[in-house]
Amino acid sequence: MLVIKISNPNDPSAYSIIEELSQNLYERFGSDGKNSFTDWENNNPKYLFVIAEWNTEIVGCGAIRPLSEKTGEVKRMFAKYPRKSIGQSILSFLETKAKELNYEELVLETRAKNEEACSFYLNSNYIKTPNYGKYADRLDAVCFQKNL
Repeated sequence: MLVIKISNPNDPSAYSIIEELSQNLYERFGSDGKNSFTDWENNNPKYLFVIAEWNTEIVGCGAIRPLSEKTGEVKRMFAKYPRKSIGQSILSFLETKAKELNYEELVLETRAKNEEACSFYLNSNYIKTPNYGKYADRLDAVCFQKNL
């Protein structure tokens, strides 16, 4: 049974899935994505990090960090096993918690080459938007947004 749990990216139990995500990104795209999630603030309640457990195995993760009081950014989404509804379960959990944290919208960036992720977000009712923030001038990035 899949269970989504609130965790901390600095927790030793989360380390292996974060490293697996980083290695996966590096092998596929030449960058591990770690530098885009370095400002984790454990004491800020608007930050949220979750892990997905299947039996006793950690099989996924995801996070939200605040960009503003009403806008959260989805980060570090990863499912170890594709097409098992792990990613959808994580994203649904994050969206529910985002509403509880009074976010009005979620935004995210993924690599344009990551066709699986782009399809996943479009199928999850996110819409493609102009690139924002540090992604504004990056041709290799694609951004999405969803009103909650």
